[in-house]
Amino acid sequence: MANILVVDDELGIRDLLFEILNDEGHNVELAENAAQARAARQLSRPDLVLLDIWMPDTDGVTLLKEWAASGLLNMPVIMMSGHATIDTAVEATRIGAQAFLEKPITLQKLLKAVEQGLVRKTAPPAVLAATASVAAAQTSQPHLALPVSVGMSMVSSAPALPASHQSFELNQPLREARDAFEKAYFEYHLSQEGGSMTRVAEKTGLERTHLYRKLRQLGVDLSRAKKSAA
Repeated sequence: MANILVVDDELGIRDLLFEILNDEGHNVELAENAAQARAARQLSRPDLVLLDIWMPDTDGVTLLKEWAASGLLNMPVIMMSGHATIDTAVEATRIGAQAFLEKPITLQKLLKAVEQGLVRKTAPPAVLAATASVAAAQTSQPHLALPVSVGMSMVSSAPALPASHQSFELNQPLREARDAFEKAYFEYHLSQEGGSMTRVAEKTGLERTHLYRKLRQLGVDLSRAKKSAA
């Protein structure tokens, strides 16, 4: 059982996350903006925070920076957003976010990220220091190797991608970098699911029709998927 703070300006999201995490046996506190999150952080000392990015008063990344600068970022923080970019995800993880979940968040993604965040919370300092050193070494290189899992979750124990999909050239326009990332992301899941479009749609949270359109747009080879779906 852990004390978890959920920060999101959408009532429906707060209620959903409360029900899920409460059913898992956690104590859950809710905040609808950064001001409430600051107060809850001071009073309850949460073991983990689920923090939305787009909020009306202060956005989640700014609040994350504030906590980091004032020495209050001593708990795992999982960022959430329905309109995230790779740049935003990279910035959040550099500041200190444990993971980045893309909305709509499935039950499997949420519980996996929370479990890994709480494991990190209780991990020995030497293990955390080693992880931080690896992350720092990666971000100092011209190519950034991202630990990617479903929903852009930046969790350290995500399945390893094929070597050809692990590095992304950062010295190119954002649109091209994003397309390269998305193509690698979908090719990875097609490989993992044996080409099953149904399972890939479920894993990525996309409608099947939208998924087909996206794959064609990115130039992903659909022949294997079509054979599996036949």
